[in-house]
Amino acid sequence: MTPLLDHRLWLPDPRTAVTLGNSRGLVAVGGDLSPERLLLAYRSGIFPWTVHPITWWSPEPRGILEFDRIHVSRRLEKTIRHQVAWSGEPGADAAAYVLTRNRCFRQVMIECATRRHDGNWITPEMIDAYARLHELGHAHSVECWHRGELAGGIYGVAIGGFFAGESMFYSASNGSKIALWGLVQHLQSRGFKLFDVQVLTPTTIQLGGTNLSRNDYLGRLVSAVALPVSFEG
Repeated sequence: MTPLLDHRLWLPDPRTAVTLGNSRGLVAVGGDLSPERLLLAYRSGIFPWTVHPITWWSPEPRGILEFDRIHVSRRLEKTIRHQVAWSGEPGADAAAYVLTRNRCFRQVMIECATRRHDGNWITPEMIDAYARLHELGHAHSVECWHRGELAGGIYGVAIGGFFAGESMFYSASNGSKIALWGLVQHLQSRGFKLFDVQVLTPTTIQLGGTNLSRNDYLGRLVSAVALPVSFEG
């Protein structure tokens, strides 16, 4: 039987997850979306997927992006090389695409909720919960701007050398892929070791995503969260 959570701060061992319908990995139901419980969940290899009711998951297998296996198409690589710059870098004012970090975290979540066909799990309650994590320095976003307009973005949770990518969106061609590329470059530069994407999608597969068994993922998670690195310097 799936555990029902209350106000007490705990979560079951993710290895006890069960299958629900076509989804393998339901760990628990209930509880809350407090910063303390969310951080405990991510440190434990668990994340929330719905709000009414709140459900907690640890999929089997687990999708990740290996930093040394990221694949970018030749066309996108050319765009990145000639038209993309980070805000504040030399030449950024002339770049067609400009990348920023944490400039509009909540707006990125709202765009993910409204522009993605599978974004209906990003409810107002979920946005408020992750915005609190952002204010505490645990949730972050990377934005891609095209000609001054928000063209794409991605957000997620960072603990030590671990980053959990939650969702991304685009409103202009390649906006989400450029934002993801920028995030990967930033995480590598900061010394991150594990980039969790939870469940593989066509986009993450195209970019080189791969699956790990739950046990292998949990082993790497322990090492990653213990690293003395951070998203921002």
